[in-house]
Amino acid sequence: MHGIVKEFPGVRALDGVDLDVRPGEVHCLLGQNGAGKSTLIKVLSASYQPDEGTIRWDGEEVSLPTPVSAMKLGISTIYQELDLVPGLTVAENVFLGHELSRGGISQTATANSRTRALLERLGHPEISATRLVETLSPASQQIVSMARALSHETKLLVLDEPSAVLDGEEVENLFHVMEGLTAEGVAIVYISHRLEEIRRIGDRITVLKDGATVATGLPVSETPTSELIRLMTGRSIEYVFPDRTGRVDTSTDPVLKVEGLALGGTFSGVDLEVHAGEIVGLAGLVGAGRSEIVETVYGARRATAGTVTVDGKKLRRGSVSAAVAAGMGLCPEERKSQGLLLGEPISNNVTISSMGRFARWGFLRRGDEKSEAERLTEQLDVRPRGVTRPVGKLSGGNQQKVVLARWLLRGCRVLLLDEPTRGVDVGARSEIYALIRSLADEGVAVVVVSSEVEEVLGLADRVLVVREGRVVHESAATELDESRVLDLVMEGKVA
Repeated sequence: MHGIVKEFPGVRALDGVDLDVRPGEVHCLLGQNGAGKSTLIKVLSASYQPDEGTIRWDGEEVSLPTPVSAMKLGISTIYQELDLVPGLTVAENVFLGHELSRGGISQTATANSRTRALLERLGHPEISATRLVETLSPASQQIVSMARALSHETKLLVLDEPSAVLDGEEVENLFHVMEGLTAEGVAIVYISHRLEEIRRIGDRITVLKDGATVATGLPVSETPTSELIRLMTGRSIEYVFPDRTGRVDTSTDPVLKVEGLALGGTFSGVDLEVHAGEIVGLAGLVGAGRSEIVETVYGARRATAGTVTVDGKKLRRGSVSAAVAAGMGLCPEERKSQGLLLGEPISNNVTISSMGRFARWGFLRRGDEKSEAERLTEQLDVRPRGVTRPVGKLSGGNQQKVVLARWLLRGCRVLLLDEPTRGVDVGARSEIYALIRSLADEGVAVVVVSSEVEEVLGLADRVLVVREGRVVHESAATELDESRVLDLVMEGKVA
């Protein structure tokens, strides 16, 4: 790809980007949220048409008018936000768009058989080809999406944040699959904000900033992390967490108290206290029950046992409205499907939980609503500017900031954060960490769920380790290290 330009109304998303990928290599594409990575791969997969620039494939200039034309060349893309059809089976999703048929009759048995072979190749033979995709976990859906990509004669595989919903063992399995593909000559473009993954699997690196290529073809083994961060951000950033500024007063009553909480078949016996100004982290593998715990605390799932109390007031089970009225907010793991109205303006997404403050005599004060949204998005550095823009047009990291802005406006007493930096670049991470710590310093009780052990230990004051639906350990974050937490989540030993 050479000199690729893509413009949208008021935004030049790509400004002459260059990218070359060789057979059998893992080429890592880095950049902050909004740098143009997603737009570039959508041009490559023909979801977008470039305004300028050329694409050469096997040495010859090509035109890619439709996604089908890209797939016919052997270009397969797996986006960060999976595009599976929930109501179809695994096999139906794998062969969607190139269904197997003979004489107009679908070859269901053949499709199921080939799907099973692909899943076995990916190391997940336990996923049934006939199971509905909507019943699968996010990690299993990621595997199905990979199987669909491999169902084509893939020569170039694009992976956008593939490890975001995978646990450590599944990430290693993904890398094993990638190594097998590159050994067969398949080229891979790998997008990730986890720099340790780049070190583990990458060969060369291209860095984008503000829609332009600032470096390309950098050998992974010869490029220091500090240089990559400087290229992505234009400045040096130390990957550090904000200082724990004060001792939490645990002699007072907790703001949030959870006793004996259970959700049938998912988790049980969860006890949790969070005091004003305290950050409590939930660590554990994908599927351990962490997300389900915070969703049940929030009332998005109806508990089968136990109580949730905020400031001494017991909340009604399964009632989100009761939780919000008590001063609780949730930033969900799946922000696109659970936390945002993608077609609505940024301003509506910021103010949706605080509409009462903008109402007078039955009418909304739109000017005040817009002003508050502008103030908060500027405070959180949401880019590009402009609160009338549909939130679905923002990058993942900026969408996460919009969700945080909603609860900042609400003035929450309790804030539940599920994977708050998933898919967020290193610069924005530092900003989000500082924001979470500042909220705690102002007296907010914070619960953070994260798959990254370093994040839990660096951000939280106290850590609960969750394994197979039970809390197996609780202690101050300073009393744990990464190897100890990994031992607990893998083995479930009660210390």
